[in-house]
This record gives sequence, structure tokens and C-alpha cells, in this order.
Amino acid sequence: MTTSRTQQPLPEGRGEASPTQLEQENDQLRRAVASHATVDQAIGVLIAVHRIAPAAGFEVLREVSQQTNHKLHSVAQSVIGWALGDPLPRLVGKELDAAVQRRSRRGHDSGQAG
Repeated sequence: MTTSRTQQPLPEGRGEASPTQLEQENDQLRRAVASHATVDQAIGVLIAVHRIAPAAGFEVLREVSQQTNHKLHSVAQSVIGWALGDPLPRLVGKELDAAVQRRSRRGHDSGQAG
């Protein structure tokens, strides 16, 4: 059985990928899938606790990540830990509250009839 990976040469005519390169790529993909699952779980926490839309939940995590200079995955882990009873890091908690408030106001402003 052949895969498309072995049929396609690497750029610059380097030939096929070595087993080490394939293992590194495989590890990268595993970490990416795990990180994505963590972010999705944190979005679920925000949806349940703050009653915000999934897209808003992602934006909240992204904003907190940018404002705190923490990786998105790290912020997501903090939110999940918080849902399980761990304290939020002070800066993450502060930025999370602010980002959720901004999202809540937008929802109220756009959802009210004049």
C-alpha cells in the first residue's frame, strides 16, 4: 500500500521524507488535534457559563490570548481548569471577564428591537 506522501517528492528535489521527518510531522499533527480539542472544550465552557455563541466563545479566547500574551491553547487549558474548580490566573480572569462583557453587550445591542 502506498500513500500520497511517498508518491510526492519533497520540494527542491530532496527525495522522500525520512522516517524521522515523518515522525516529527505525525507528532505535530497529534499536538494540533489535541490543541483543537482543548480549544473546543473551552469554548463549550464559555457557551454554558456565559451563554454566548460558539463564534463569540472563540473570539473571547483569542482576545484573552492576545491581551495576556499567552498561547490560545494555554488560555483554553486555564478555562477548562477553572470549570473543574481550579483558579484562573489573575490576568487571564480579568481579560476573560472584559472580553465576555464586550460580547454580551454586542449581543444585547444587536438583539433588541427599537
